[in-house]
Amino acid sequence: MSAVPSAPVTARVSARIGGISESATLAVDAKAKALKAAGRPVIGFGAGEPDFPTPDYIVAAAAAAARQPKYHHYTPVAGLPELRAAIAGKTKRDTGYDVDAAQVLVTNGGKQAVYNAFAALLDPGDEVLLIAPYWTTYPEAIKLAGGVPVEVVTDETSGYLATVEQLEGARTPRTKALLFVSPSNPTGAVYPGDQVEAIGVWASEHDLWVVTDEIYEHLVYGDARMTSIAHSAGEKVVVVNGVAKTYAMTGWRVGWLIGPTDVVNAATNLQSHSTSNVSNVAQVAALAAVSGDLSAVAEMRAVYDRRRRTIVSLLSDIPGVVCPEPLGAFYAYPSVKGLLGVSLRGRVAQDSTALAEIILEEAEVAVVPGEAFGTPGYLRLSYALGDEDLAEGVARIAKLAVER
Repeated sequence: MSAVPSAPVTARVSARIGGISESATLAVDAKAKALKAAGRPVIGFGAGEPDFPTPDYIVAAAAAAARQPKYHHYTPVAGLPELRAAIAGKTKRDTGYDVDAAQVLVTNGGKQAVYNAFAALLDPGDEVLLIAPYWTTYPEAIKLAGGVPVEVVTDETSGYLATVEQLEGARTPRTKALLFVSPSNPTGAVYPGDQVEAIGVWASEHDLWVVTDEIYEHLVYGDARMTSIAHSAGEKVVVVNGVAKTYAMTGWRVGWLIGPTDVVNAATNLQSHSTSNVSNVAQVAALAAVSGDLSAVAEMRAVYDRRRRTIVSLLSDIPGVVCPEPLGAFYAYPSVKGLLGVSLRGRVAQDSTALAEIILEEAEVAVVPGEAFGTPGYLRLSYALGDEDLAEGVARIAKLAVER
């Protein structure tokens, strides 16, 4: 009797979704929280999240909105008209970039703004220049839209800044867009104004789209200044931003996309079939945030600045660690190549992923390895955590590094 042929094995998850990598930053944060829940005294440098509460006046606006029946129903997909107008106004106020409310789409956080932007711009095979180190979501959003991320790698010797020459060297006939980020996650790099202008002019001359993520626009320190590339890159610019980092509102999930009206309309159509409108209560909270002054932001920035200087000093004292000074955001991105291939309490890491595991298990400190950001040999540490935890966490890493 002949054997019955077995049925073909069918993948249960589509190749498109199956190819998505888990968010490394959220994974590290989840593991750290799980260990803490189990009683381990883990200190987490993983999550890119302000440790401040949302300012009271923003919370009060949300509470009032929750009691108004008009916010209990669907509202326009693109966002509350008053919020769109306010975002246009704050954009002019904060970066000098003049846009109309019709050019604004309110999204469920900055991540959806990034996804919507690339979904609206890219066709299969289009290339996007992606400066590394990069935020973990960028390449996944590009690939989900059918695009191809083309990495332009920088390192600590340049302050993690890409040059026009590097970008031109990576450009091909398939290049459609450049993703530009300043201040940067994960490095804290801030591009000088003249370099921003040069890159914008180059992109415009080659008819490239520029998607610029400006969510850390207010978190710059010392003499650094945030310059929007929208001023020099011509008409083909999409700005993504949100309230999460500036106003300590990561959990409220309000971001936005600004661009030419045809792109915004296309992204709005996409959102109408995916998530519809953003929570109305959260939109009213965001309206209070972007319409208010920046005094609460200034207070938070002063604390971040103090922590920034502290963490750079402490990390730089560790043998085998090189930590450039971040000028923006709230991350340090040290090179830890000097800790690879050496014994740390009898364990040897050959890459920064393994090193992060050793640091978590031996020192009970959670950090994110550079592999998550496209550059092995580095670690990202968020300094958006309490001063005592910051000092204790780095001290544990230092102790591990010298106990070879």
